[in-house]
Amino acid sequence: MFALLGLIWGSSFLWIKVGLGNGGAPVFGLPMPDGAGFPPLLLVTMRLTIGALGLVALMVARRQSFPREPRVLAASALVGLLNTALPFALITWGETRIPSGLASILNGTVPLFAIVIAHFVLADEPFTLVRLAGLVAGFVGVVVIVGGGIAGPGGVWGALAVLAAALSYAVAAAYSRRVLRGQAPLVQSSTTVSFAAIFLAVAVLIWERPVHWASAPVAWVAVIWLGLLGSCVAYLLYFSLINAWGATRATVVTYVFPVVGLLLGIGVLGEPLDWRLVVGTVLIVGGIVVVNGASLRKALVKA
Repeated sequence: MFALLGLIWGSSFLWIKVGLGNGGAPVFGLPMPDGAGFPPLLLVTMRLTIGALGLVALMVARRQSFPREPRVLAASALVGLLNTALPFALITWGETRIPSGLASILNGTVPLFAIVIAHFVLADEPFTLVRLAGLVAGFVGVVVIVGGGIAGPGGVWGALAVLAAALSYAVAAAYSRRVLRGQAPLVQSSTTVSFAAIFLAVAVLIWERPVHWASAPVAWVAVIWLGLLGSCVAYLLYFSLINAWGATRATVVTYVFPVVGLLLGIGVLGEPLDWRLVVGTVLIVGGIVVVNGASLRKALVKA
């Protein structure tokens, strides 16, 4: 389950690129004419709609129900915006301007933002000199990557969009930890993903009219893959992993995403490998390991 979850979520960045049309470049040896993919908001909306339908069906099969308290629904809607709708849209838009491998690496900075926010908001994750060193190393890695021109012309905005998505994930994690404790993970995910799908459907009607449907079959494969596997099956695997291993060990899977995303971007889509990308990745991953050192050691000991 661990390996499969790492592959599914780590390869999502590749499939996002494919769903967008890969900039008109061939995919898996198949031609991809310019404009043959989905626009960003429509791609995310379809992905989340498929994922939400799968999660709700699973929830019904387990005889679980949506929360009814107005306070919980309002909190779930906000988490759906910050933890799903906004970051998914930012990452997908960002990948119209930067390689998928780079997006996967920058998305991996979530723990760096999270530790800063947790220190000030949750008051149970205090700074230490070691953690501060990890934060500095990680953000230096971001500067090396973003400031090194790796993203190409105009790619800085795409990189900043993915970093903003990572910040949104971190804010949502801290918020949901405070207001949604005690909810069943499947119910929480089904509720927030459903809200996110609704938010983005409205966004499509506002900003992407008339709706442009993809003409390339592989783009449709990508959106179905992202919905069924990347949004629905992945959550099921994650819940199962938490039940089997516990939350601490299960979250170690996040260390796999940048590696899988980078290797697939280079090996499948032929994205360039630059020494600054390697150095920046080492600094970011190293910084995350240092920041989360205690949790990682606990997970490895239990393994």
